[in-house]
Amino acid sequence: MGELTDKIKGNVNEAIGKAKQNSDNPETHDEGVAQELKGKGQQLGGKVKGALGDDI
Repeated sequence: MGELTDKIKGNVNEAIGKAKQNSDNPETHDEGVAQELKGKGQQLGGKVKGALGDDI
């Protein structure tokens, strides 16, 4: 995956995660927290690829 792809997937996962956190269901809320963190990790990966090149 390239830099842009990682950043886009990260943004999507963050948005979905934030939406799930508004749920009254504790399990769904926890899934949302995890998904938001996953998205942040994907964005960080995209930034690293951007800085070092997509070949890593």
